[in-house]
Amino acid sequence: MIHLRPLAGAILASVLLTGSLAAPASAQETITVSSTEAAARPGNGKILYNRISGGRGKLKVKNGNSRDAVITLVRGRSKAISVYVRARSTATATGVRDGNYTIFFTSGHRFNTSRGRFAQSPSYQRFTSRLRFTTTRTSSTVWTLTLNPVRGGNARTTGVNPNDFPS
Repeated sequence: MIHLRPLAGAILASVLLTGSLAAPASAQETITVSSTEAAARPGNGKILYNRISGGRGKLKVKNGNSRDAVITLVRGRSKAISVYVRARSTATATGVRDGNYTIFFTSGHRFNTSRGRFAQSPSYQRFTSRLRFTTTRTSSTVWTLTLNPVRGGNARTTGVNPNDFPS
């Protein structure tokens, strides 16, 4: 089971991890990098797509798996937001507008940012329940999704055909 719970009015921070490259040890050393290896792995919490900014809702995603994931919220038939969550990390998407969203997620290795897909061992899933974000004068919705199975979890997922996955 996957754990899913709403929180109202909580303040959550996004985690951002960055990397760096080291220079070769000697001037005569040659390094060959393929074009797929040269593509940078997105940072944890990187918003890959956003058409819903301006709201007060928040989505916190905990990925306890050994594979990176991309969470995509869809409102109606329109893709609203996609956020990258690295393996064994937590990320938060803020600014989610009020509405009902279907949640899709894909996981795998070697994410291709131009194609919006994992190049190695991809899986595609959808939560069977929708998330509803609501804002009042004094509070806004905060949902927490846990992608790995947890004891007492209350959310179910189902597999999705890769061709039907919102990209």
